[in-house]
Amino acid sequence: QVQLVESGGGLVQTGGSLRLSCAASGSIFRFNVMGWYRQAPGKQRELVADITSLGSTNYAGSVKGRFTISRDNPKNTVYLQMNSLQPEDTAVYYCKLRSLSVDYWGQGTQVTVSS
Repeated sequence: QVQLVESGGGLVQTGGSLRLSCAASGSIFRFNVMGWYRQAPGKQRELVADITSLGSTNYAGSVKGRFTISRDNPKNTVYLQMNSLQPEDTAVYYCKLRSLSVDYWGQGTQVTVSS
């Protein structure tokens, strides 16, 4: 059983910053991928960024240069530093862990950027 607990969402003004955290617990294979997805109202869930346990990263084009994903392997925790936030970044942000070809999701955290 794997559990993901997210934190760090909230309300911020345009141009502001937020940092999301996601801590995973349970039976987790050493080599895995952790990432952040987001879903805005009326839209499909989309990848924001992900990072392998070896540190390789992947970003959506819309967030490159503004968001940074990182992880702490001993703590099974992934972070998303979000800078220069824009209203179009408003969404529910979900953490995902892929371990042994199984996907686990967090409950989601709301990020709202006011204009």
